[in-house]
Amino acid sequence: MKSLSKILKNKQTHLKIVVPAITLLFFFLLSCNNPGGKDIKGVHHGIIYYKDGDFAAWPANNGIWIWDNEILVGFVQAKHKERRGHTYDSNTAGYKYARSKDGGLTWTIEDAYEKGITGYICSNPKPKYKVEPTTTLRESIDFTHTDFAMTFLRASNDTGPSCFYYSNNRGNRWYGPYNFPDFETHGAAARTDYIVEGKHELTAFLTVAKSNKKEGRVLCARTTDGGLTWKKVSWIGPEPEGFDIMPSSLRLSPAEILTVIRSKSADDHSSLTSYRSEDNGTSWTRLTDPVADTGGHNGNPPALLKLKDGRLALGYIYRDKYGSRVCLRFSLDNGKNWDDEILLRSGDGANVDVGYPRMVQRPDGKLVLVYYWNNSLQEPAKPYRYIAFTTIDPEVWK
Repeated sequence: MKSLSKILKNKQTHLKIVVPAITLLFFFLLSCNNPGGKDIKGVHHGIIYYKDGDFAAWPANNGIWIWDNEILVGFVQAKHKERRGHTYDSNTAGYKYARSKDGGLTWTIEDAYEKGITGYICSNPKPKYKVEPTTTLRESIDFTHTDFAMTFLRASNDTGPSCFYYSNNRGNRWYGPYNFPDFETHGAAARTDYIVEGKHELTAFLTVAKSNKKEGRVLCARTTDGGLTWKKVSWIGPEPEGFDIMPSSLRLSPAEILTVIRSKSADDHSSLTSYRSEDNGTSWTRLTDPVADTGGHNGNPPALLKLKDGRLALGYIYRDKYGSRVCLRFSLDNGKNWDDEILLRSGDGANVDVGYPRMVQRPDGKLVLVYYWNNSLQEPAKPYRYIAFTTIDPEVWK
C-alpha cells in the first residue's frame, strides 16, 4: 500500500474539466475557485450536475447501475434555500437521473417522473406531479434480464412505507410503484441495495423502523418468485441504541455475504460497521469496523464493491465542519481487514452537507465514485451543492 505522503509527492495536475450536456456548467467552472479539487496520481475529479441556484444531492438514496460503459445514477434536485442542515427548498424537490454512455466522461440529466418514478417518495413532493398509488405486482420479474435495474424508495426516513420499481431497458422506463412489505415492523424505509441471485430470486437489504418507530435497523429480505412475495431472512445485528441504516452489500461466495452499514451510537459517534454471513444471510457475525470514525453530523453511508482482481473497495465520506473529505479503503481478505485510508479529495471547501456515495467499476477496471459535494467554505466559491464524481485507478494501490 502506497502511503499518502508518497502519493502527494507526485506532480499534481490541474483539474481536467468534463463538459456534460449542461451549458450552465461552463459558467460555473469559470466562477468557482477550484470546484473539482486537485487530481493526484490515479485519481480524477469531475462534475455531473451543477446549476447556480440549485441543490443536488443524495445519490445513495436512489442507486447506481452499470451496463458495459453505460452508467445510471439517481439523485435529488431542488432549489437552493439557505437554512440549517440541508440547504434546499423541499417544496421544489424532485428525483433526477444522470446517465453516461462513455464511462463517466459526459453526462445527460433525465427527469425520474417522466421515466416512470411516479409514486410518492421522500424528497419528491413536487405539487405539479400527479402522485400514483402503489399497486400489487402481478407478474414475476426476470432479474437476470440483460438490461435489468431495480430501485427501492421510501416515503419517510423512519416508518416508510417503501415501494419498488424495476426496468428492463436500463432505466429508460420504470415500472411501478409496487407494494413492498414492512415485514411486521413499524415500517420499511428502504434505499436501493440488492443482490441478484437468479432469474426470480433476489436478496434485498433495507432499513426498517426500530421498536420506538425511529430509524433504523437493517433487515435482510428475499424473494424467490420474481418479486411477487417477500420474506424476512434475518436481522443484521441487534437493535442499536442509535441507528444502523443504509447498508451496502455484496456476495462473496454461494454461501457468504458481506454488508457494510452506516452506524451511529447513542452518544452520536458515527462509523461504518460490517457483518458477514456464511449461511446465505440466515445469521450474521460482526467484523472489525471498516471505518471507525466518519465524522460528525450523523456520518455517511458506504459504497462497497468487489473488484475484478478480487479486492474489495470501500468508498466513503468523512464529514467535517472544517472541510470534508472523500476516502477509499481496500481489503485483500474479503472484508476481514482493511488497508489504510486513501485520501482522494479534500481541501476544496466542502462543508458537512456532502457525500452519500455510490460506486461502480468500468470495463477498463477504473472505479467511478459518485457523490454530492460543495465548496461553500472556500472563498469566493458559491454555496450550491452539486453532483460530483471521482474516477480511481485501483492499480495504483496494488
